Amino acid sequence: ATNMAECQDDNASQNRLYDSKCIFCQIVEGKAEGELLYNDDEYICIRDIKPHAPHHYLIIPKSHHLNVKYLTSEHCSMVTRMAEIGRQILTEQNCDLNDSRFGFHWPPFQSVEHLHFHAMSPVSRMSFISKLIFRNEWPMVTPEWALNYLRTKPSKY
Repeated sequence: ATNMAECQDDNASQNRLYDSKCIFCQIVEGKAEGELLYNDDEYICIRDIKPHAPHHYLIIPKSHHLNVKYLTSEHCSMVTRMAEIGRQILTEQNCDLNDSRFGFHWPPFQSVEHLHFHAMSPVSRMSFISKLIFRNEWPMVTPEWALNYLRTKPSKY
């Protein structure tokens, strides 16, 4: 069972979900190291510690959410914003967005149980195995696929 609690954000006037055992929550709180490339009231971007491309970044919401599967249609703006930040970071790194890959891993193919969005470039320099792991189909889903899923997902099971 996860240790979920609401945590008052010192930098924002909103409460957010926090899991003290989650490495991404620890990075958000400054209790673990991560190379921050982006930081605002709701999201951070860090370099992936096990990169599959020369530029491999993770866009992470500061509020703890397990993964895309647990989101609802109310989270569409979150998915959209994470994709925007991913494109922004790759653009700032002078990456060709046409040779980039973006997406979320679909459970159970997720190494950290905290929602995170992959932005990678250039795909042309990724290994064959990395291209399989991070292809734009299952087990990784594009932001467009995730948005469609959230918009059509029943509100209750």
